[in-house]
Amino acid sequence: MLNLSQNGSSVWVAAAAELALTPTAVALGKFDGVHLGHQRVIQPILQSAIAEQRWRNGETPEVNLSPHPVTAPNLNSPQKRAYSTVVTFHPHPQEFFTGQPRALLTPLDEKVELLRSLGVEQLVLLPFDKELSALSPEEFVEKILVKQLQCQKISVGQDFCFGKKREGTAQDLQSLAAKYNIPVTIVPIKTYTDELPPDGHSLDPELTADDRISTSLIRQTLEAGDIPQSNILLGRPYTLTGVVIPGQKLGRTIGFPTANLQLPEDKFLPRSGVYAVQVLVRGEATSTTPTMIQGVMNIGNRPTVNGTHRAVEVHLFNWSSDLYGKTLIVQLVRFLRPEQKFSSLEALRSQIQQDCAVAREIFRTEC
Repeated sequence: MLNLSQNGSSVWVAAAAELALTPTAVALGKFDGVHLGHQRVIQPILQSAIAEQRWRNGETPEVNLSPHPVTAPNLNSPQKRAYSTVVTFHPHPQEFFTGQPRALLTPLDEKVELLRSLGVEQLVLLPFDKELSALSPEEFVEKILVKQLQCQKISVGQDFCFGKKREGTAQDLQSLAAKYNIPVTIVPIKTYTDELPPDGHSLDPELTADDRISTSLIRQTLEAGDIPQSNILLGRPYTLTGVVIPGQKLGRTIGFPTANLQLPEDKFLPRSGVYAVQVLVRGEATSTTPTMIQGVMNIGNRPTVNGTHRAVEVHLFNWSSDLYGKTLIVQLVRFLRPEQKFSSLEALRSQIQQDCAVAREIFRTEC
């Protein structure tokens, strides 16, 4: 069990349900990406915690965004406050059933940080194994949610399925939990309609207004290099977070030194090619507002220099300090071009100059 504290707050990470802090208000799902649809599922468990804290502080909430009325908790009751808890599975169920590693939009550390920023207090990782996958919906509710997590409230998406062979639906969960007097909020699916700009025009003509916001859709947009679209669906820029490690140091020989990033092994990488990016160097902020550094990034095998493995390299504009060992948080802004092999290092240098010029223009007009 890990206690990860950042920026004065923490998320308690439990590697099994029996290790969780209880009682709980639970949002159930896979939550890879913590995208806008996931945030909608998480919101109901945060509202109850926020409302209770306000009443304890003698405040009255100004606006109730919940579709259900919020009632003041009985502060004299012996019942303990429920921890706002996201419950998900490890490994990803698809990885368990296929036996193949699955790259994730949000590996564990990144997911924890995103949940912390939303106000979630606890993340429970249910070990997805043969025993868990064999539980019936009734057994899952009784054993996991009631006995181990001591749920007081549950939130799930409209399309949530659980139990052996995914036999249980969100409506089944609502009926089963009612036997234990546990309310279940079923959250409507969030669609692309909700995120269309005011003029109603889609950035991607292949996306229809009723496409549901999902992890698979975001993966598709990233594989296509459609970064503006993926960022809309996520509700934030897609990021790559890694430690700078020594590389071949060829970039500095042509005037474009790069930081070679070591990323989590299970991090999902978008389309190979060159990107305009904004970068935060962790620990380099000089004020409460982090300074974003503009630059370009290449993802690929570096065919011009006969690279043999996929690498992620970032060139920062107007930066000369040593970056080795530092953590970079790279926000993707725009895909510039596919990776290609050049006839010489001079030809590569000329193309990088053009890439930087295009990126600077994007930053000037869009950021």
